[in-house]
Amino acid sequence: MAGGGGRSSTVGGVAELITDPADSRIADYRALTDVELRTAFEPPHGLFIAEGELVLRRAARAGYRLRSMLVDVKREDMLADLAAGLPDVPVYTAAPDVLEQVTGFHVHRGILASVHRPPAREPGELLAAARRVVILEDVNTHTNVGAIFRCAAALGMDAVLLSPSCADPLYRRSVRVSMGEVFAVPYARLEPWPDALGLVREAGFTVLAMTPDPGAVSLRELTPDQRDRPALLLGAEGPGLSRKALTAADVAVRIPMHHGVDSLNVAAAAAVACYALG
Repeated sequence: MAGGGGRSSTVGGVAELITDPADSRIADYRALTDVELRTAFEPPHGLFIAEGELVLRRAARAGYRLRSMLVDVKREDMLADLAAGLPDVPVYTAAPDVLEQVTGFHVHRGILASVHRPPAREPGELLAAARRVVILEDVNTHTNVGAIFRCAAALGMDAVLLSPSCADPLYRRSVRVSMGEVFAVPYARLEPWPDALGLVREAGFTVLAMTPDPGAVSLRELTPDQRDRPALLLGAEGPGLSRKALTAADVAVRIPMHHGVDSLNVAAAAAVACYALG
């Protein structure tokens, strides 16, 4: 085992001080800014990285199993109570320059954790327990995915379904932008795409496809039946929904715009529509 050196006491146990960025005990945290590398590493190993005290506490509260914690040595006491309740989870501390060498960025929140991914959920299971859902097609920007999960949690949506090409909701940036609310909203991959939209319809939902098309129905004009069990379908920033997804939907829906603006950022559109349908 490489590196190491020194220990520092915590409430409920011992935190191990890391002085060597190559220490094998913190291999989970290497190169966190390399999206391609992290995408290749995290899901196959059943892990993800949580960043920040609030996010970490929400993960633990939601029942996610922590594998380890890596903390700025000056912030060790902030997690003393959490560490005391998880005696089998190793806590590693390091100076800010060591953290930066390991992760590839300045960890200004000073708190990271490696967390076990939960088993994948089945769409049918989520649909059976839901009344309002969000469906995303090709939303491959992690910040947008995180923001949409936060909207879904705050505005009363029961689940999120993702096309196979959507960004990983448990990627560090998605988790951070969602402020940990990705842990509060169950999600599943919906495939084959877009044929699996038929499963949503069979479960009693009306698939509402968001589009800037002026010929689409205004959110204000949806009927009570269309609002009863809505499945809000949103596409990627820029291209929007594919033609096949629009064709597979029940109703094309738009947000009324003013001053010549043609559309909103997908996360902003999701917030408006979730509020309107909640």
